[in-house]
Amino acid sequence: MNRIKEVLEEQGRSQKWLSIQIGKSYNMVNAYAQNRQQPRLETLKDIASTLDVDVKDLIISTKP
Repeated sequence: MNRIKEVLEEQGRSQKWLSIQIGKSYNMVNAYAQNRQQPRLETLKDIASTLDVDVKDLIISTKP
């Protein structure tokens, strides 16, 4: 699970903007944001860099 959608909303940015920045289709970014599909680690690093956050800020921990 990831927090891409939440971080985009916090920053006032759109999924379309992110798709352009990282060179992925809007549909792919939307699948990431809706947690229908998880990005590869390299893509997650690109997203974190683009949003100027740490990679771990984009991931929801599964441990209590």
